[in-house]
Amino acid sequence: MTEAALAARPVNRPRWLAHAPHVVTAAAFLLLFWQPMTTLGRDWWRDAEASHGLLLGPLAVYLAWRRGRAPGARSQPELGLALLAAAIAVRYLSGLAAELFTMRASLLLATAGLVVGYAGVRQLSHWWLPLALLALSIPIPAVILNTIALPLQLKASQFGAALLAARDVPVQVAGNVIHLPGRSLFVTEACSGLRSLTALAALGLLIGGLWLQGPMARVLLLASTVPVAMLLNGLRVFLTGFLVYFVHPKWADGFLHYSEGWALFVAAFAILGGIALILARFEARRRTVQ
Repeated sequence: MTEAALAARPVNRPRWLAHAPHVVTAAAFLLLFWQPMTTLGRDWWRDAEASHGLLLGPLAVYLAWRRGRAPGARSQPELGLALLAAAIAVRYLSGLAAELFTMRASLLLATAGLVVGYAGVRQLSHWWLPLALLALSIPIPAVILNTIALPLQLKASQFGAALLAARDVPVQVAGNVIHLPGRSLFVTEACSGLRSLTALAALGLLIGGLWLQGPMARVLLLASTVPVAMLLNGLRVFLTGFLVYFVHPKWADGFLHYSEGWALFVAAFAILGGIALILARFEARRRTVQ
């Protein structure tokens, strides 16, 4: 056989060699981001404030698999490598500072870099909903959490006290403490609406992504989660004070108090679903007119 024929002859490479770059990429990803992955999973499991991640994480993976590959998606390795380099830099700096939030944010940025590298920006926008849910599953830093929680506690206290006063219940408010005859109620972070706001924001994103078509309707639905959470938690404070004053002080503690919170949380879901239904009908009517 001539040298030209030998050069033109196809080389039979092992099948595993074609998958070697993917295996190396996955191994490097796990090596670099193992700590943020494990600490995030640990907080999902152990921390009640972050337990919503146990639902949002698998749900995001399922939604990404369900939506599949975007039509016309093409790999953009240069941009993907740039995003990965930025993610590694953030991961390294946050590791030096022992700052968990940015460390976990680097995990999300690295995931986006892999998506762009293999399937391009079109695929990233195609998976906007799963990525947004993953972002919401990252616990908020304690500094920001406390900054947001205190004003919400004060608003819930004021609104609940106003409703109690409207029902002729003698009440005085001092910050986030409501004084009733013979009993004082302390409005904690759990009653501030911050937990329900995170869950409602995730629900608003999910419903908006699945039911609604336009970005404006989705933004309106997401924005409505703030007043809904504040309204329902003000009602929770009112109901607690009302039951403590007229029924028994035990309604302020334990299982009964948490059951009351869950009932109002279901009501918040129902209200948000009603808002989404109205927006969906408005969108359908608008499409009919056009």
